[in-house]
Amino acid sequence: MELNSKFKLASFNDYHNYDEDADKISAKGEKSYFKTIAGRFARNKVSVISLLLFILLITAAILAPVIAPYPPNKTVGGFEAAPDKSFALGTDEVGRDVLSRLIYGARVSLIVSMGSVAIYVIIGTTLGLISGYFGGLTDSVIMRITEVFMAYPYFMVILVLVSLIGPSIWTVTFVLGFLGWPPLCRLVRGQVLYIKTIDFISAAKATGYSTWSILFKQILPNVLSIILVNATFGIANAILTEASLSFLGMGVRPPAASWGNMLSNAQSLTVLSTQPWRWVPAGIVILISVLIVNFIGDGLRDAVEGETK
Repeated sequence: MELNSKFKLASFNDYHNYDEDADKISAKGEKSYFKTIAGRFARNKVSVISLLLFILLITAAILAPVIAPYPPNKTVGGFEAAPDKSFALGTDEVGRDVLSRLIYGARVSLIVSMGSVAIYVIIGTTLGLISGYFGGLTDSVIMRITEVFMAYPYFMVILVLVSLIGPSIWTVTFVLGFLGWPPLCRLVRGQVLYIKTIDFISAAKATGYSTWSILFKQILPNVLSIILVNATFGIANAILTEASLSFLGMGVRPPAASWGNMLSNAQSLTVLSTQPWRWVPAGIVILISVLIVNFIGDGLRDAVEGETK
């Protein structure tokens, strides 16, 4: 995304304000930049519905002990029983309720995706700010490190690190977070290189603002929207990556419930052809989760770039 004439970057006392679209400016004055983005996002119905569904998914994960019909790891019915009144989505190969495991699996996906994104956003944003603002040798060192991280196949490195450390939900979370920061770092650096040339940064320096105050109080607010969009797409990618690792046996280990290991347990030809309740629900939930997060990201990107649907 480019910062262009559509945006008037913040002075060192204010956030950016949008000053081109007349319907974005009230008679009493300019709206804040983030209010403008929220207004654009709210007009994108698909993104708003997706956001509500994502909130519903988070709520279901938090309230899993309350809304799940049965304990996720306990044998509560017959082996491989078809859906009926007692088990809405049937049971798996050891008599565990598929619906309950599906609900608890949402916890795993959300912990891994949101936790890993939080880690790489902190790393990528901090390094991007420092690299872009200081330039010179500091910039060169950080960019070379970034290029080293990006030079290796992402998924293969994850597999190697997880296998060395040992598969678990926390291992997957930290590995994804540790390896996911380079694209965001480069994006933030590019924006900082432009923003630091704007007059309000010179004004902040002249008034005695410290370097860290300029970085985190003056520059950071002007790149938050870009970071937010990147993080949203990162959540969708992390959900897929966690499911893939669990499917391969390198993520969350049984008996813990995970959408990925639910698919892994149902990969025989017999199950695929005669017991769809063991793999179709998990596949659909993964598909829907990734789609709604991507729709949210699309809406945020369009709002930031000034495009409305």
